[in-house]
Amino acid sequence: MEILISLLVCLLLFPTIKPGVADQNDGVTVDVRVGLVVDLGSTEGNILETSFALALSDFYRINNEYQTRVSVLARDSQGDPLLAYSAVTNLIKNAKVEAIIGAQSLQEAKLLAVVSKKAKVPVISLIAPDSLSLNRYDHFIQTTHDQTSEAKGITSVIHDLNRTSVVVIYEDADDWRESLQTLVEHFQDERISIDGTASFSESPSGENHMMNQLRKLNKVSRAAVFVVHMSENLVSRLLQCAEKLGLMGRGHVWLLTARSMHHFHFSDHFATRSMQGVIGFTSYVPVSSETMNFTSRVTNALMETKRYSVWAHGVACILATAVEKMSLKKSENVSSNLLETMRQISYKGLSHCDIQMVGNKFLLGRFEIVDMVGTMERRIGLWSCDKFCERRDVTASSPNDLEIQRHRLLEENGLYTASGFCIEVFKTCIAPFNYQLEFIPYNGSYNNLAYLLSTQSDKYDAAVGDITITSNRSLYVDFTLPFTDIGIGILTVKKRSQGMWTFFDPFDRSLWLASGAFFILTGVVVWLVERSVNPEFQGSWGQQLCIMLWFGFSTIVFAQREKLEKMSSRFLVIVWLFVVLILTSSYSANLTSTKTISRIQLNHQAVFTSTTLNNMKLGSINAVEAYAQGLRDGTLSHVINEIPYLNLLLGYYPDAFVMTDRETSTNGFGFMFQKGSGLATNVSREIAKLRSLGTLKDIEQRWFQKLDSLNVRSNADDVASLNDVDESSNRFSFRELRGLFIIAGVAHALVIALHLVHIRQDILIKLQSFYLLVKK
Repeated sequence: MEILISLLVCLLLFPTIKPGVADQNDGVTVDVRVGLVVDLGSTEGNILETSFALALSDFYRINNEYQTRVSVLARDSQGDPLLAYSAVTNLIKNAKVEAIIGAQSLQEAKLLAVVSKKAKVPVISLIAPDSLSLNRYDHFIQTTHDQTSEAKGITSVIHDLNRTSVVVIYEDADDWRESLQTLVEHFQDERISIDGTASFSESPSGENHMMNQLRKLNKVSRAAVFVVHMSENLVSRLLQCAEKLGLMGRGHVWLLTARSMHHFHFSDHFATRSMQGVIGFTSYVPVSSETMNFTSRVTNALMETKRYSVWAHGVACILATAVEKMSLKKSENVSSNLLETMRQISYKGLSHCDIQMVGNKFLLGRFEIVDMVGTMERRIGLWSCDKFCERRDVTASSPNDLEIQRHRLLEENGLYTASGFCIEVFKTCIAPFNYQLEFIPYNGSYNNLAYLLSTQSDKYDAAVGDITITSNRSLYVDFTLPFTDIGIGILTVKKRSQGMWTFFDPFDRSLWLASGAFFILTGVVVWLVERSVNPEFQGSWGQQLCIMLWFGFSTIVFAQREKLEKMSSRFLVIVWLFVVLILTSSYSANLTSTKTISRIQLNHQAVFTSTTLNNMKLGSINAVEAYAQGLRDGTLSHVINEIPYLNLLLGYYPDAFVMTDRETSTNGFGFMFQKGSGLATNVSREIAKLRSLGTLKDIEQRWFQKLDSLNVRSNADDVASLNDVDESSNRFSFRELRGLFIIAGVAHALVIALHLVHIRQDILIKLQSFYLLVKK
């Protein structure tokens, strides 16, 4: 009977045990997860997703003996940097990915670079523009063209045209401005003057503005070379305007940078007629049978260009090779060593060119110089290793030099009607002085805005918006008194009211069931071992059943009083009491932390710093929704930002969130005026007056209470879902503590095995005695 019970316990203990490492000849592979976080609704995002899938399929068909397999977990960022951050954080935390492919914009790249540094997980970007600010992040890898080589190539073309000056036209966005820096600096080094600059952004009145700016540039500049650095839609509109003004004829040269060219997808809406004769720099992708075969499979599905698909193929193969080498080395720290292994790999891509990481970049240093003919690109030159490998002649008329003017960041689109909390406060403060106001929209950095305000005094008098008062900006402008609350705070999810079963919350269901099963199992095994020699575990079957259950569950409070005779049972109880100690400590700690209100100390090293969140445009409805979603799915535990932004979130979700702490480490929002302007003092006096009268508070409440009527979504549903996430995310699961149960399971199995050996020996001794007795 005892043997049957022991065997039954063994079967219950080990029904799901599987070998942890497959034998090399088993045919079992190790799955290594890699995240792909891109805008799947964009052309580039679709190309990357399809290319990675095809590249890995081809790679493992050729290398079918490999013991590892890279599997791609795709997530849709929808072009939103915050959603991209949430998806990456979720993949690293929950899916345990070893690398991330993503970052399509500079804003996304900067945010994911911080995540890569903190989590020590490589993030590889094939699309984001290069920026000097990204070089300090060791785990952020870019596949990008060599901007220095491109700048040298463009400069060489300009010199070959016998030109010494240019006009620079760029897109008014942070990522486009930053990626233009290397080219502008190289122009200065090579003594090519910039006669004029113009910046454009997407706006309803964009065409009229473009026509006006091109007319001005045509009047003040006699340079015939226009260097264009902007996205497809803006280039299309710009060239159509230039054609209308007669700036596309012979004698004018239009040069498009590599990034501009990489954004082109020739389609029906593109101004192909205006593109005739335009010169562009593109990353060179040599044609081979492998390239044609692979890109045709991608373009058949997406009908787009081949460039990103070839890059994605190379990165996918390098990643798969590195993962296999890591498996052979049996390294423990996969993420850290994965990056070092990738740096050591030189891979011959589809175009039979070596692909290798240099520093933190896969640099593409070869460029085609192309001329637009219809909807096709005709190569007129090849630039590589700081020299032309081949070229055809390009001609244009001669220009004259003009004074350099680097940037123009503010747009004048006529009168602009502005509204909002900051605007109303400013209008109220300025009203006593009877000024006629003209608002000009601005979308750039506030640091740049402070500089512009100090240098362009004839055009701009003040700056109004959610501008934080900082010492750096104060070097260029005079600030008013702050008109908002000072400091930063923490916003987190409100705790729901406690129920009568709240004491079950620290553990999830799987952990409760596993704990109960092991309590019973411990009682059974101890009874099994002690029954033959210990009178306290003997008696009727009813008494023995009770003592089994009593002994197992009494260990919860260490109340077992039975004296144990066998060393094996004592060993088992010691191990189990250690497990119980950890369980009870975890339960107590979790119950205390989740059911009491604790103050979260502000951490300025948190992922979401004030500056980062300001760049996220938290004042928009989409950003508010994204932050709420982050809290809803557990990606964010709290939000740290300046108090006015947190008040905005509270306005949308007054019943879902609560501000738990605040700290006066920032100076609040203020209005900027030119240095020495008397208006700064006058407006500050009006702000103080509005604050003392309570008018400032009334304006704030009026604007934020308006948010309730917007009905962004049902607050009741949000509160329920947010609280559910909060409760479930704080619970301990069986998976987190499974190591304890493995220890306990091994101890139980060892004791049962020893007991079976002992029983077998007793049976053999009894059989021998019986045999001798019969023989006599």
